[in-house]
Amino acid sequence: MSQHSIKAPQFEARFLLPHFWHVWLGAGVLYLITWLPYRVILLLGKGFGRLLGVLAPKRVAIARRNIALTFPEWSPQEVDRVFQMNIDRTGMALFETAMGWWWPDWRVKKHITFQGFEHIDNILATGKGVFGLALHNVNLEFACRAIGYSHPSIAFYRKHNNPLMDYFQYHGRNRANKYMIHKRNAKALIEALNEGEIGLYLPDQDYGAAQSIFVPFGGVEQTATTTGTLMFAERANCEPVLISSQYTKSGYTIKCYPVNNYLVDKDKERALTRLNEDLLTLIKEQPESYLWMHKRFKTRPESAPQSLYE
Repeated sequence: MSQHSIKAPQFEARFLLPHFWHVWLGAGVLYLITWLPYRVILLLGKGFGRLLGVLAPKRVAIARRNIALTFPEWSPQEVDRVFQMNIDRTGMALFETAMGWWWPDWRVKKHITFQGFEHIDNILATGKGVFGLALHNVNLEFACRAIGYSHPSIAFYRKHNNPLMDYFQYHGRNRANKYMIHKRNAKALIEALNEGEIGLYLPDQDYGAAQSIFVPFGGVEQTATTTGTLMFAERANCEPVLISSQYTKSGYTIKCYPVNNYLVDKDKERALTRLNEDLLTLIKEQPESYLWMHKRFKTRPESAPQSLYE
């Protein structure tokens, strides 16, 4: 394990105090639900998604807006169709998190398949690390557990504000993988990739203007796109691959796609534009599975500061 890995949180006696009872209650309910048949959990997820539509109207509006902005060529009917399916998938994400944390190994393996993972094997055979660029689909929490059964990996970690939830979260995420590093510890990820590890990274999030440049993403010509992806690809002894987790009739399939060496292009705008095009191609394979509820286009350039969500 790397010297830069996060120290695993330990169980504390204070977790039994009344202050944490609401966490125990919520976790207990979710744990019991994970023992239900998978098809029943799917129905509950769909129901919870519909409930989100009532309890979180702002987030629901963001999802619809993001889909329309990303695919301006779609008709209103197509936007609405994908939006409605996405709400169902998003509701399921809560239970997929619990499944990823607490399902026994045999049950996870029963519902997953892998495609294209020979690309990872080929890279590892050369002694290089694998820079896994994961599409931020709503089922990613479960997918990260599943990936570990094929290729145990490392990933950035953001500590939960509630210490008991942090205990559940850390140990749940780390069940099938190697270790985790602090979300701001770029040096640790580079070190791991140099050592021939598989590192997972999210290249499709809005990390703010400080470390981003503005390039097209779908119908939004100026989208804040992190340059961190290029930094890791250039500085570490690694090869990038794209990873997408998608729904199937019986569960999930984790797909791996090779990436040509354009990430080391000195022209950052050209490299990130091409990356966003590849990401969008993956999103189009199953657009209802993407995490549309976050403000992907929140950060705006100085030349066009007006919010796209007003």
